[in-house]
Parts: sequence; structure tokens; C-alpha cells
Amino acid sequence: MHALTLISFLFFTGLVAFITWRITRRDDHHSTRGYFLAGRSLTFPLIAGSLLMTNLSTEQMVGLNGSAFTDGLSVMAWEVVAVVALVALALFFLPRFLRSGIATVPQLLEIRFDAGTQLICNIIFLLAYAVILLPIILYSGAVGLQGMLDLPGLTGIESSTTLLWGTVWVVGLIGSIYALFGGLRTVAVSDTLNGIGLLIGGFVVVYFGLQAVGDGHGVAAGWEALKQQSPDKLNSIGGADQQVPFATLFTGVFLINLFYWTTNQQIIQRTFAAKTLAEGQKGVLLTGLLKLLGPLYLVVPGIIAYNLYAGDGIRADQAYGHLVFNVLPPYLTGFFAAVMVGAILSSFNSALNSTTTLFSLGLYKAVINKNATEEQVVNSGKIFGWVMAFASMTIAPMLAGQESLFGYLQKMNALYFIPILAVVLVGLLTRRVPAIAAKIALIGGCVVIAAGYFLPPFNGILDVLNQYHFVAAVFVILVLGMLLIGKLMPRETEWVHEDSGQVDLTPWKGAVPAGIVLIVLVIAIYASFAGGVS
Repeated sequence: MHALTLISFLFFTGLVAFITWRITRRDDHHSTRGYFLAGRSLTFPLIAGSLLMTNLSTEQMVGLNGSAFTDGLSVMAWEVVAVVALVALALFFLPRFLRSGIATVPQLLEIRFDAGTQLICNIIFLLAYAVILLPIILYSGAVGLQGMLDLPGLTGIESSTTLLWGTVWVVGLIGSIYALFGGLRTVAVSDTLNGIGLLIGGFVVVYFGLQAVGDGHGVAAGWEALKQQSPDKLNSIGGADQQVPFATLFTGVFLINLFYWTTNQQIIQRTFAAKTLAEGQKGVLLTGLLKLLGPLYLVVPGIIAYNLYAGDGIRADQAYGHLVFNVLPPYLTGFFAAVMVGAILSSFNSALNSTTTLFSLGLYKAVINKNATEEQVVNSGKIFGWVMAFASMTIAPMLAGQESLFGYLQKMNALYFIPILAVVLVGLLTRRVPAIAAKIALIGGCVVIAAGYFLPPFNGILDVLNQYHFVAAVFVILVLGMLLIGKLMPRETEWVHEDSGQVDLTPWKGAVPAGIVLIVLVIAIYASFAGGVS
């Protein structure tokens, strides 16, 4: 079994790497436009595939299914509410981003406010990616692979600590090679190839999982058994004692989704590389349609695992890997593990590519060496990328022992998501709010949320407010504070959002109707599972 699993794993991993190399081997990897923005050449299939795969790493597959193992269908909020944010990206944010001709979100803040605001935002992003995002991607990937491939049995390494460190470093080094030698288009192509495999593999896991629940009598029998044995797990409305209470969908959960899909550099960098606004909008809205399928392979398997293994004493974040290893045939286990490695690499190398972009254009070119050549800027990003990669590979194993990996990720993300989102929104919607307001909001927002999380005199607030209500309250305070400063200390002149002329800004005619259809589908999905199924 181990031999067949390993052979199929190595074959599919190598196949994706070879096809990616063949497609991108003649790309421009030396200029900033080619390396960081894929020459502004991405069409909607590549944008959608890359967006989906950047999002769908093992912190989603392992973490969100682990949350479903505990709380059931209510955690689908992270998938379904994301569709609303993607509609907002397509219709509101993307036209403004492409008008600016930017490669990074901090560059937008420089255009709207000043260089100091850009620098602060860059530093926040870089610290967050180094300490939060990159380590979590690697750690969740290592945990998932250990379960899927039975790495202790395969390698003979009995020490879980040694195995964790080894897996993290192997995956981290491979991901670094993809990101730092290939550039954004290499990342986008490999993402799309792995995205096809991940969707196929995700549905195959659900198929075999339902077969197992139904004792081999078919998928329909498995679904009926799931409804009868775990009806409380099939309720889209989260209770007050669950990770995602229903009321938080309209406060912190919505805001975190909104930032993630509209302002998070790791995600939206591939939309900056859109060939035209129309291609970008089609890619973003196609991603929204595919996200509606997300609960099938990101939530339902966790519920299946609960039904099969709740009495076996496994931890929530081990549930998905345990399910894959036990229900899939060995050759499919190897294929799916290869796809999962692709998912890990996709998120890791996308975040690493975004990190190098932020450093090279936001710090090296803007502050350290303003006269740097194109080649020097690209090389500085590669060097810094390796530093960040080694730092994240060192931090990742230290995350072992988190009660809920996905819950921890969202909690830590809010530290910087909320302040940056507040500043971007106020910046785009107003003309007179000054740079000092943005700087106070960026620094003050991070400090206030961190105090609420970690300092005993302040974190009693979370005993009264759910953490998502808390961060939403901070968001409102930041927005109102910026508007007040804009009233008392307005800019001398109104900010004018000029067209950089770098992208064709003709919108896709179907964008608004498609967005409306997606919003209706979101409401229909929630209504269908409100109160569970009968």
C-alpha cells in the first residue's frame, strides 16, 4: 500500500512541475512587470484557478474540515460569505485597483495618502506574513500529509516532532523554488493545474466518504445515514457556543472575508495582473461560483469524519487526513496527497511571491535603493524571499498544539485585516481624509486588537463580545475616527483618482447580472440548511 501510494504521489507531483515548466520556461523573469505581475497577461481561467488554489491550501482543507468535525455545517460561512466579498471585488474594488496600475495594496495607499502610509502598511503585511500566514500554511500542510500518507509508517520515523520539522522543511523548500525562481505566472499556471486536481480529488473524497457512511450502499444511502445520525451537524445557522455564530456573519466574519478577498496582497495580486478589467471581473466572478461548491469538499468531509471517527479519540485537525487515508484506495491516496502538496505549495508560494513583491517595490525600491535597476529589484525580492522562507519554516513547527487551527488563523488574521481594510475603504470613498488619519488607524487598529486578544486588563472585552463582534466594533471606531480627523484636519486639496492607462478598463457587460445571481445563490444555500435538514 505504501509503495503504490508513494509512486502515485511522486508521479502526479512531477507531472504538474513538468507541465508548468514547459508552459512558463520562456517567460520574462527578470523585469518587475514580468516577475511580479506576469506581464499583465492573465486571462480569466488563470485568474480564477490561481485565486481558488491560493485560497484552498491545507489550512482550508485540514483546518476548515476540522472545524466542521467540531461544529458542523455552520462553518461554511468562510466559503459562502466569501462569495459576497468576491462580488464586491469584481464590481467595486477591482476597477479602482486597475485604474491605479498598482502591483501592491500599499502602493494604492501611497497614491491616496503618502509614502509613510505605504511604508507602514508594507511593514504590517510583511510581519503578518512572516509570523502568521506562511508558518500556518506549512504547519497545516505537514499535519495533513502525515495523515494522508501515513508518514510515520512510510518513513519509519517514530518521533512526531522530528517528522513535523522534516515535512515542513521539505515542503517549504519546494514551494520556495516555485515562487522565487518562477515568478507570478509560474505560480498561476501551477495553481490552475493543481486546482483541477484538487476539485476532482475533493469530490472523490466526499464520494468514498459517503460510501463508507452508507456501508457501501451508495452515496444517497450515505447522505441519508448522515442526516439521521448527525442532524445537528447539518445546520447552516451557527449557535452562540460555536466558532461562527450566525450573527457574526454580519459583523466580523463578513469584514474578515471582505478584507481577505478584496485587500489581501497574497490573494488579489493575480487580479492586478489581469489582461483587462473584463478578464479580471470574469475571473473573480468565476471564482465566486466555484466557492459555492466549497462546502462540499471543505465542510462535508469533516462531518463525515465526525460520523465515522468521533469515538476514536482523534483531534479535529487530524480528522481530514485520517478520512482520506482510510476511505481512498492507495493509488488515489497518492494522487490526492500530490494535489494537496500542490495546494500547500500554491498558498505558500503565492504568499511568498506577494512577500517579495511587497519588499522589492515597497521597501527596496521605495526606501533602500531608489535608483535600483529592474534586475536589482527582482534580485532583492528573491534574497528577501529566502530569508522569509527560512523564518517561516522555523516558526511553523512551533504552532503544534492549537485547539482549532482554522479558528486560530482567523483570530490572528483579524489583527491586521481590520485596520488595513478600514484604511483602504475610507481612502477610496473619501477625498479629504489626510494621511495622518490613515497612519493612526493602521497602527492604532493593530494595537487595540492585539490588546483585546492578549493583555489581561483588556481581553475581558472578549468575555462580553464574541471576537468577531469585537473586531467589527474596532473597524467601526477606526472608520469613524478617520472621518472625524478628515473633518477637523482635511487635506488641502481633494484627492483625484487618476487613470494610469496601464489596463483597458472596459467592464464586462455580464458583471452586474452575474454578481446578483451569486448573491441570490448565497441566500438560497443558507435558507436551504437553516435549522438543519429533514
